[in-house]
Amino acid sequence: MTMIWDVIGAPSSAGAHTPGVERAPGALRAAGLLDLLRRGADVDDRGDVSPFRWRPDPARPHGQNAAEVARVAADVAEQVTAAVHRRRLPLVLGGDCTVTMGLVAGHQSAGSPVALVYVDGGPDLYTPQTRPHGNLDAMGLAHMLGLPGTLPEVAAVGDAVPLLTPDRVVVYGDALPPGDHEYDLVAELGISYVPADEVHADPAAAAARARAAAEAAAPAFVVHFDVDVLAFIEAPLADVPEPDGLTLAEAATTLATLVASPRFAGLSVTEINSDHLPDAELLPRFARILAGALSPSKG
Repeated sequence: MTMIWDVIGAPSSAGAHTPGVERAPGALRAAGLLDLLRRGADVDDRGDVSPFRWRPDPARPHGQNAAEVARVAADVAEQVTAAVHRRRLPLVLGGDCTVTMGLVAGHQSAGSPVALVYVDGGPDLYTPQTRPHGNLDAMGLAHMLGLPGTLPEVAAVGDAVPLLTPDRVVVYGDALPPGDHEYDLVAELGISYVPADEVHADPAAAAARARAAAEAAAPAFVVHFDVDVLAFIEAPLADVPEPDGLTLAEAATTLATLVASPRFAGLSVTEINSDHLPDAELLPRFARILAGALSPSKG
């Protein structure tokens, strides 16, 4: 089956630590991602939502740029809803991790609630009460789950609050140690969890387990892919690198397995900071790997 993509750019660093990731949608287009996808897929570039470049927000130090985070997510959600109504798969090019709220909210608004596979170096379960830096891209999943202490204006991006329940989430690919706040919270909430060690041991089996969990959780699922899940020494793409990341090959296997599911319903790619690129070859190489992973046979 030919993949049918609507590409939605979300050039925002509103939820990030610093500027940079807002340039990622343009950088991915310039690296040839859409042309590569078009070799085996139907691709419609729907352009970008209105951009936002990070700036300090001393009035809201524990939830910086919250209004813009909510606005960008709502704009993404509107485009995702349109894609769903057109029977196309949304491919959201972020931007920081909070744009994934729009991917989930857009499906909700279209009357198609989804599960979420959260492929990330950390599950973004902090809140303004537990994250002193105040960057909301570390709190995106917490807001989708409506955890205590989250900001009402951000949690209310979609038609339902909360957007997700823990049984509709799969956390994938991080290497958090026992005793870490987010690690413990994943267990406390009963979220399905596929850690980095499991992916390193057998990426195909790990991805299949995540896919099965997502398929069992809802009639459709979407995938959040933050490049900080990658080993920074191999692929220095991320705005904030994490240790013990996945290889590009492991990530490609993961995405190809998930995208091949007949219940796959969309993807966000987030947190690429082009300032970290060591040369002009890495991002085109990443684009080739990503395009390959997004063009499997459904089954």
